[in-house]
Amino acid sequence: MRTENEMMERILGIAKSDDRIRAVYMNGSRTNPNAPKDLLQDYDIVYVVEETASFIRDPKWIECFGDILFMQYPDEHPDYPNDKENSYGYLMIFTDGNRLDLTVKSIAHAKENVFEDRLCVILLDKDGILPKIPETSDETHRVKKPNERQFAASCNEFWWCLNNVAKGLWRNEPTYAQDMLNHVLRPELLKMLSWKAGVLTGYTISAGKSGKYLHRFLSPEEWQAYLDTYSGTEIKAMWKAVDILCDLFSQTAKWVAEQSRFPYNVQEEEASRIYLNALRTLPETATDLNIPSKS
Repeated sequence: MRTENEMMERILGIAKSDDRIRAVYMNGSRTNPNAPKDLLQDYDIVYVVEETASFIRDPKWIECFGDILFMQYPDEHPDYPNDKENSYGYLMIFTDGNRLDLTVKSIAHAKENVFEDRLCVILLDKDGILPKIPETSDETHRVKKPNERQFAASCNEFWWCLNNVAKGLWRNEPTYAQDMLNHVLRPELLKMLSWKAGVLTGYTISAGKSGKYLHRFLSPEEWQAYLDTYSGTEIKAMWKAVDILCDLFSQTAKWVAEQSRFPYNVQEEEASRIYLNALRTLPETATDLNIPSKS
């Protein structure tokens, strides 16, 4: 496997020898001092070019980076919008295991978008065309402090959408219930756990993609509880995961509310749990849904 120095020498060597390429910058985890380093980190590279068309016309030009095991042209996907005149990407994994995510951007597009990620480092600028970049920081990736409306909206989204999970489990539709769990409720739980981590650290940290760094800031019990919210498709196991999910969200939301001096809608949670439990015990042959009165 080529070392980081070898990869960077190849990336910069190609840029220096090709007159179409006027600048190079890198972003992503390799420029983030707070990201753990390992052999699977991508090289997120942007070539700032005079035009993209000649690169697109010659698909073989990328072979100069190494022996490609497999790859993707994300801007060729028919269902995703693209602006090939200004930006075109190549995602490559080489036979030595290295991965290069390369984008060629027009000069105008690069100038306009280079500040989008504070984890940006200019590696080469032949003509001084790029603006001065502030010192690298993961600030744009950090957990953002919510306001009261954002907090309330997250709670409402979680407790309201829980009814769809209950519906899917009662109907013995595990794929639907899993979709509701993983694509609707889980993002709200991750958001709440991230806010707790933010409170604990003064909102100076990143939770990482999919909350992968949250274990650094939560207690071992909380992190294990979060892991336990994942389950297979057996209905009984899914009900157990839902209970853990609800308890963890409730405990975390109440803590965040107290620390942030936000009100917490206890009645909303109680009503949602009443409905959840009513469907849990509802016979499959039921013809009526009797919801117990709130205490």
